This record gives sequence, structure tokens and C-alpha cells, in this order.
Amino acid sequence: MAAIRILGLSGSLRSGSHNTALLRAAAMSLPSGVELEVYDGLRDLPAYDADLDTPETEPDSVARLREALEQADGVLISTPEFNGSIPGALKNALDWASRPFPENALRGKPVAVVGASTGLFGAVWAQAETRKVLGIIGADVLEGELPVGQASGAFGDDGHLSDPDLRSALDELLGVLSARVGARDSQAV
Repeated sequence: MAAIRILGLSGSLRSGSHNTALLRAAAMSLPSGVELEVYDGLRDLPAYDADLDTPETEPDSVARLREALEQADGVLISTPEFNGSIPGALKNALDWASRPFPENALRGKPVAVVGASTGLFGAVWAQAETRKVLGIIGADVLEGELPVGQASGAFGDDGHLSDPDLRSALDELLGVLSARVGARDSQAV
């Protein structure tokens, strides 16, 4: 049986991103038979423009994102909070991914949302907003969240989350995401 493939999207473009670190911590905590690839192309996406969203004019960066989402069995999004909401780069990526509607690459795909921030609340508003957008797109959105507050001190030297409760919550969420992917795959057979 092939490994379950999870695509990780970080809503932060910063090289030292806490949200990208959270995706890397998730990659180290996955159940057996599950692998996670952190997608690195959000900064290459142009602003969504329906005039570019045709087979003849689709930018290569958009085709790459849509193909990566199509090939993934599930998606894990880690988002910071910008001004109480979703960062522009992540929202733009979701706008591109939502087309063509309703047959887009996220339709029915299991997606979990987590978040890290330097504040106390761990980007809970951004996580809620991201889940809302994903639901409208038609993704199979997991309700669980993982807020990682004070993220500048949340990761150990080994890259794992330092707090055992957060680490356990991440493991649990990844187990639910993997199980949801497995259930979807068994229904497709």
C-alpha cells in the first residue's frame, strides 16, 4: 500500500517562520505510512485574476499548486494571524485552489488547520477563518485546531514542540487527519 501523502501549506512566507516550523514538527510526528511535503511556492503565485484563470493563460505557479493539491491525499495548513485574519498569501493560494468550482482540487479533500503566533492565542482567529474558507471551497475540513502561542519559544532544538500537551495534541490531530484520508480512500475503492 502506498504511503498517505499530506501536503503542508504554511501561511507565512518568512524564512524563519514558526508556522513552517510547525509543519516540520508535524512531519516528524506523523503516523507510520504517512509522509508530509511542505509546499514552498506560495510566494510565486500572482494575485488571483480570473483573466489568467484559463487553460491558455494559467500561470505555471498556479498549475504547480493545483497539481500538488490534486496529488495529495490530505492537506495540513499552518497559518499565522495577520490583523485578526488569514495572511494574504494563504488566502490568495486558497482562491486559486478553489477554481474551477465545484470541481477544484480541494473538493472533498481532508484538510486540518493549525497555527502558531508570537502572541498568546496561537492564531485561533486565523485558523477559524481558514476553516471557514475551506468549507466554502468544499474541502472536508477537520474541526480540531492547534493553537501554538508564544511560538518563538515553542520548539526544542530537535524541531519538535517542547510542550508535551501541544505535542500530544498535534499527534492526535495528525492521527485524525490520517484516519480521515484512509476512510476517504477506502470509500473510493
